[in-house]
Amino acid sequence: MHKLLECLGELLYPPRCPVCDKVNRLWDKGICKECLQKIRYVKPPRCLKCGKHIENEAQEFCTDCEKREHYFTEGRALFVYKDIARSVHRFKYQGRREYASVYGSEMAYYLGDCIRSWHAQALIPIPLYLKKERRRGYNQAALLAKALGTELGIPVYEGLVKRIRNTTPLKQLNPEERLNNLKKAFILAENGVKLKRVIIVDDIYTTGSTLDAVSKLLKEWGVEEIFFVTLAIGENV
Repeated sequence: MHKLLECLGELLYPPRCPVCDKVNRLWDKGICKECLQKIRYVKPPRCLKCGKHIENEAQEFCTDCEKREHYFTEGRALFVYKDIARSVHRFKYQGRREYASVYGSEMAYYLGDCIRSWHAQALIPIPLYLKKERRRGYNQAALLAKALGTELGIPVYEGLVKRIRNTTPLKQLNPEERLNNLKKAFILAENGVKLKRVIIVDDIYTTGSTLDAVSKLLKEWGVEEIFFVTLAIGENV
């Protein structure tokens, strides 16, 4: 019966490719074949810190990570941001929460071996400011974390970190302004569980300012190793 209802649902509301938003053909699941030929997955050689693709194999870090220290240990991203920017916008601002299951599955498939090697005890999504989440109806990072956690069997601690300041969108700020903007933006909720190795989950990595702010907080709480995964990341310049 469940399978029948699922099939009827797909006939009435056929699934769309999360990248181009066109209705998928019957044999396509998730990202359509045309988009798979166009979008770029982040491939090695990668920055040893943020996981961004770098051209020179002899280079250890991208130009951004060469200039600053990070509180997190290491991270990985799935796609080059430019290729899925419109999809990310629909996912965040146009209610397309169904993208989370497709992208969570893709992250598990392509990044699963790396994620498992980190031996993390929990996935921690970057939180939204409460009023913003209520207005939007969901937190896209939390949806990604839940989808990824289901695929890999890792628990999600959604309420552990809270955002208490409605910060300015980071895309409007330079690196120094981003750091100042995020000061005292996050707190830890009361939680008796002690974690030593965690993975932060977010949709986009730009300079790493948000991840650093949360990582610093977690380190002060006693977390020893902090990793991250994001759906997309910018290109090395």
